[in-house]
Amino acid sequence: MKDASSLIARYPLLHECEKEILQAAEMMVETYRNGKKLLLCGNGGSAADCEHISGELLKGFLNQRKVKDTRLPPHAQAALQGSLAAIPLPSLTSALTAAQNDLDPDYAYAQLLYGLAQKGDLLVAISTSGNAKNVCNAATVAKALGVKVLALTGHTGGSLVSLSEVSICVPKEKTCEIQELHLPVYHFLCAYTEEKLFQQ
Repeated sequence: MKDASSLIARYPLLHECEKEILQAAEMMVETYRNGKKLLLCGNGGSAADCEHISGELLKGFLNQRKVKDTRLPPHAQAALQGSLAAIPLPSLTSALTAAQNDLDPDYAYAQLLYGLAQKGDLLVAISTSGNAKNVCNAATVAKALGVKVLALTGHTGGSLVSLSEVSICVPKEKTCEIQELHLPVYHFLCAYTEEKLFQQ
């Protein structure tokens, strides 16, 4: 998978953000090659996307990712698959709701990020408008900590554009239609990353 031609063939509308999609894919690969991790945040359907992305990265997606780790007994090596660290912040329910209750709720994701992120990590910030306050605040804190930001937004991009190294602004304006295009984009990103890091 050297380029996004197959993705663009299936979703021609994504041609206008093809450059950013490839930049994002390389940024994900670089993050993992440097021994770092992904953190993801978003609201509503975008929160579900965070979990979906994490699920594609923490275990095999399109291939089996055979494990060759001499620290593990043979049966564990055979049972497990190669894993890429990806933490969906919306899924940390107790910590997230505690932060929303005890602190400014617009900084709940930022609080979790502050506790979990390390310099060189990558925040995947998903907001169909690009203006979700809690997501933008997480991106602001990420940049202060030396964490790169990849934004997935809609056509206008919103405030997240200026807070991210790469912004994939899919060419739709309705929330549901933006989300429909986010899915093939992040599937491509996960497949590209897997192929580069787990070449058979």
